[in-house]
Amino acid sequence: MERTTSGWINGFIGVAIFAGSLPATRVAVADFSPVFLTGVRATIAALLGLALLLAFRQARPSGSDIPALVVTALGVVVGFPLLTALALQHVTSAHSIVFVGILPLCTAIFAVLRAGERPRPVFWLFSLAGASFVVGYAAQGGIEASLQGDLLMLAAVVVCGLGYAEGARLSRTLGGWQVICWALVVSLPVMLPLMILSMPLSLSGIRGPAWAGLAYVSLFSMLIGFVFWYRGLVQGGIAAVGQLQLFQPFMGLGLAALLLHEAVSWTMLVATLGAVICVAGAKRHAG
Repeated sequence: MERTTSGWINGFIGVAIFAGSLPATRVAVADFSPVFLTGVRATIAALLGLALLLAFRQARPSGSDIPALVVTALGVVVGFPLLTALALQHVTSAHSIVFVGILPLCTAIFAVLRAGERPRPVFWLFSLAGASFVVGYAAQGGIEASLQGDLLMLAAVVVCGLGYAEGARLSRTLGGWQVICWALVVSLPVMLPLMILSMPLSLSGIRGPAWAGLAYVSLFSMLIGFVFWYRGLVQGGIAAVGQLQLFQPFMGLGLAALLLHEAVSWTMLVATLGAVICVAGAKRHAG
């Protein structure tokens, strides 16, 4: 019971950190190209991860762990950052809420396929209901038509769900923070050249908000958030704790209300309450 509670706490912290990822990416791609942003954020995080692994003298993963690390890296280090950065050139960060709403369901599906979890049938009802609350709330604001942006976001959600489940499965034996650090290191031979080749000719025109967005996605979205997230998924169950992602859109909107003094509508409060009920129900029937 104590381990499960710790898992939900760690998962919640991870989601809170991830809540700023899409807005930060949206700000960063205003001045950086999506390809460069993907390469530089992964390179910065990989160098920090390598320093942590060396400082704590972590043993190298076994050869049998490498394929899972590659899948994890393709999902959360390369795929999701690149696809969302490309998508956010066509859609707003608010529009991306629609797709974040189906990420918990996608993660749960991969938890079954890749990690061998078997949630009860009622769990899937709560998971579908939770996704409906988030998508329904996002749709109220109007869904702007951008087939390219929507397809990119859909692909991003699929690879992210796979990366979450695969990384969490590997964390059972390798450790949570070790998995994201090794996944970043595995991706470094690709991401470093990508960063160099796509580097802008001049950095003089890069504005402050873009630098801040880059710093956030490199340090928090790419590394620190995963330390808590993978630990939470292992301790509390991938499918169950994954439902906490339903809170991510509302955390981002709540942050905007707090910092930017944007109005919080009653529909947001109702949708948030619905998401809370669905997460609680999913937790109870996860296994």
